[in-house]
Amino acid sequence: MSLARLLSLYGFLFFVFVYAPIALVVVFSFNANPVNMMIWDGFTLDWYRLIFGMETSITDSTSYIDSTAQLYSAIQTSLIVALSTTLAATVMGTALALAVARYRFYLAGLYRTLLLVPMIMPDIVLGIALLIFFITIGMNLSVLTIIIGHTTFLISYVFVTVSARLANMDDTLEEASADLGATPAQTFRRVTLPAIAPGVLGAALLAFIISMDDLVITYFIAGTGDTTLPIHIWGMLRRGIKPEINAIATMMLLFTIVIAGLGLYFRSRQK
Repeated sequence: MSLARLLSLYGFLFFVFVYAPIALVVVFSFNANPVNMMIWDGFTLDWYRLIFGMETSITDSTSYIDSTAQLYSAIQTSLIVALSTTLAATVMGTALALAVARYRFYLAGLYRTLLLVPMIMPDIVLGIALLIFFITIGMNLSVLTIIIGHTTFLISYVFVTVSARLANMDDTLEEASADLGATPAQTFRRVTLPAIAPGVLGAALLAFIISMDDLVITYFIAGTGDTTLPIHIWGMLRRGIKPEINAIATMMLLFTIVIAGLGLYFRSRQK
């Protein structure tokens, strides 16, 4: 077998290994078997109807979603956290990227490296560290602690994304703006921000989807009753793999693909 065919086979097997489990989740989210989801018993949309509180043909309600209200509450909490985190992380991450790219200061290289540490740090280590920090300062665990915790590591993602956009920006545009008499604020509003806007928007969408999907860090810093959607799903899994979990996972996957696709699109725009 030639090297080219061997590499092609390896690439094919790699994608099968990564995406086959995801494909199975999507397929079995339409399985009508209410007992053993691994045995195909026909096509149904009942699990999706159950999520939206619609009428279904399911008779044994004790085996499925405990309360649609709990699911909706978890979604609401996740959206509040994700939107708040995205706003805070995008503003601070963009400001940091501009500061590092436009100003020269002592130990700038070390500062840039330290900004990347939250991205490479294991989630469980960061979650434990944040938990200890909040307990030490006497802060009660709540939605606010989740927002602070998510912002802590999502700033790094925004910083990297916006920095990449700034690296491709023509610095002479800002210099020309200053030569024409524009103030720094006017230059930022009319020249810099429009130029990096696709990167900023892409970073914001990336931060939003990471915040929505985070489980490990959120598990450590969430307060009692402040259940996000990933934690809610994890709680359902601990009581057994139920068919409607596949439907929820499929909807989260679709939502993630749409948001991530938008983020990549805006990040890649050149104008």
